Amino acid sequence: MRSGLWLYVIMAGLCQLVLACSPAGEAAGTQKAPSAEAGFEGPLVVAFGDSLFAGYGLEPSQGFAPALERALAEQGVGARVVNAGVSGDTTAAGLARMAFTLDGLPRKPDLVIVGLGANDMLRGLSPAQTRANLQAMLEELKRREIPAALTTMMAAPNLGEDYARAFNPIYSELSAANGVRLYPFFLEGVAGQPGKLLPDGMHPNAQGIEDIARRLAPAIAGDLPKG
Repeated sequence: MRSGLWLYVIMAGLCQLVLACSPAGEAAGTQKAPSAEAGFEGPLVVAFGDSLFAGYGLEPSQGFAPALERALAEQGVGARVVNAGVSGDTTAAGLARMAFTLDGLPRKPDLVIVGLGANDMLRGLSPAQTRANLQAMLEELKRREIPAALTTMMAAPNLGEDYARAFNPIYSELSAANGVRLYPFFLEGVAGQPGKLLPDGMHPNAQGIEDIARRLAPAIAGDLPKG
């Protein structure tokens, strides 16, 4: 594993900062459904995750969803990316709000990117339950015939080898079992880089988000409908 990634997960396990980033009123079921233009006919992408997707600490135009829109445009893809990130969400909270989120969209999305599990890991929650929640989300997306993708998360080393052995394979195994695309660790190339992080040392700043979006955009563009 690259040193930057190790720095991130060590800090995550020690500081538990993501857990502190859940603003009041963001409990599942209390949020408005994310918006998308009813008349838009291009590819529709939903970024469904926690604070890393939500754009914690950033202006609305600086979050992952708008940054990914810009990066996809650079790839020649005129997509809309819906910000369906909620700071502090565990996989259980994500599962609880998934149907509500999807039902609130003007039409079926062309891709839902699921980026959850960091807060499960930070709380030391059961990897088996994390796996089950993510599996249930993928099954719900399959039931609705919506293409899905996962972004990878890894366990902090201070949680121990047993926890890591149970947690780390979740994403690749679910990807293979469900036939969904697996994208790499979200903070790859940004973790451990002070110039790309907010002062908390964990969440990407605007530059970090732009770098992440540009790194992921080619793969995401390839997973979207052509024409």
